[in-house]
Amino acid sequence: MKEIIFEVLEDEIEGGYTASALGIGIHTQGETRTELEMNIREAVECHFDETMEKPQVIRLHFVHDEVIAL
Repeated sequence: MKEIIFEVLEDEIEGGYTASALGIGIHTQGETRTELEMNIREAVECHFDETMEKPQVIRLHFVHDEVIAL
């Protein structure tokens, strides 16, 4: 596995971020973007043990909802 992709959602009401790895059961959160990135790295390290191939790249895909008022 060369890379792992996380879908990142921002909670616009309460603040903070949630992230879920696509195709792998890794989920985490953070109040700030810096905290989220640290928690993602930690979650990936915990998920992949020494017998598993760890990804070389962690890609963050930020999902933004936009509303257009008429």
